[in-house]
Amino acid sequence: MICAIHQPQYMPWLGYFDKIDKADVFILLDDVQFKKNEWQNRNKIRTAQGWQWITVPVLHDFGQKINTVHIDNNKKWRHDHLRAIELSYGKAPYYGRYKDFIDELYKTEWFSLAKLNTFIIDKIVGFLGIGTKLVLASDFNIQAESTQRLIDLCRAVGADTYLAGADGHKYMDVELFRSSGIVMQTQQYEHPVYPQLWCKKDGSGFVSHMAIIDVLFNHGDKSLEIIQA
Repeated sequence: MICAIHQPQYMPWLGYFDKIDKADVFILLDDVQFKKNEWQNRNKIRTAQGWQWITVPVLHDFGQKINTVHIDNNKKWRHDHLRAIELSYGKAPYYGRYKDFIDELYKTEWFSLAKLNTFIIDKIVGFLGIGTKLVLASDFNIQAESTQRLIDLCRAVGADTYLAGADGHKYMDVELFRSSGIVMQTQQYEHPVYPQLWCKKDGSGFVSHMAIIDVLFNHGDKSLEIIQA
C-alpha cells in the first residue's frame, strides 16, 4: 500500500493531485507548523495579464500548527477571490460545471484554514474521479517529529511504501526510512502543457503551476487525464 503525506494547501497545483492519484492513502499533514507566504493559504490563478495570487488572510502566531490557524474574516477575501475567479475564468469552457462549487466555497464563512483546505481538496478529488482515501494526520495523534513522524504515519495506515515529493531527500533522513522497512519512492512530475484560457491561438503563452481550478475550468472531465500525462 502506497501512502503520500502533505500539508493541506489552498487550491493546490496539478502535481499535488498527481501525488494523491498515485497513492492508496493520502494523509493531510494538518498538525505541523504553519508556514507563512507558502502554499497553505495562497495560490495562483491565470489571468488575461498572466497570473495573480489569491491569498486567504490568516491570524496566527509563529510556530502555530496548521489546524489551529484561524482565518481573518474581517477582510473581504471571499468576495475578492470569487470576483477574481469570475473575471479570469467566467468564459472558460467548463466554468459553469463547477460554478455551484465555487459559489458554495465562497458563500460559506470559514474560520479554520485547515478545514477550508480540506474541503477544497476533498471536493476536487471527487471532481477528478480519484479514489484515494484522504485522512487527517491529527486523527492519529503521532508525537514523533520530522522523518520519524512520516514513518509512524505510514505504519498507522498500514502502508509499506511512502511516496515522497521530488525534494524529499532535502528534508528527510533517507537512511532512517530505509531501516524502517518502508520503501521510499520519489514522485517525478513534469507539468503538462494544455490549451488554456488567455493563451494565444498558436498555443503560446501557456502559464504553468496554476491552482487546480485552471485545468478543471478549461478541461472538465479530461482534467485527470491531463494531470496524469
